[in-house]
Amino acid sequence: MSLDRPVAPDPYALLPEVGSFTVASPDIADGQEVGPQFRYGPDAPSGENLSPALRWSGFPADTQSFVVSCFDPDAPTPAGFWHWTLVDIPASVTELARGAGSAGGPLPDGAFHVRNDFGSAGYDGPAPPPGDQVHRYFFVVHAVDVPTLGPDASASPTVVAFNLVFHTLARAVITPTFAY
Repeated sequence: MSLDRPVAPDPYALLPEVGSFTVASPDIADGQEVGPQFRYGPDAPSGENLSPALRWSGFPADTQSFVVSCFDPDAPTPAGFWHWTLVDIPASVTELARGAGSAGGPLPDGAFHVRNDFGSAGYDGPAPPPGDQVHRYFFVVHAVDVPTLGPDASASPTVVAFNLVFHTLARAVITPTFAY
């Protein structure tokens, strides 16, 4: 069985158009391979499963909160694979330290994780099937027009993403890659 298949479209290009701003990281970069320390631990040699540091700027002045997510549209499922969703980050927060999304990582006041597709609340890094095509990991900071998005920690990442369609003012994206 071959895992070769067409590349999925940019999932955010399919959504209503919104503004953009800047996100940067000392740990990940567009089109560059995700380092071992940011990969899913059990499946990656030397993987530490740390969430990368992120910092953002240039978002709309009326931003009231942020949501940070990591999504793999290239996973061999019809719905892609959610690696991380952090909700209700206060608008005064413009960066997350390396490891903030990992189990026990320090979260901003009021922010919370929803369960990812591995089944845990927090960040779990890339772990594509061995031999599969190169996967893209969309790390996205969403500038939100409300202080609390609405869903609670029991929501799925898809429910959070659905709510974001109605409340995203702008988004910033970094898309690193990985394949075994």
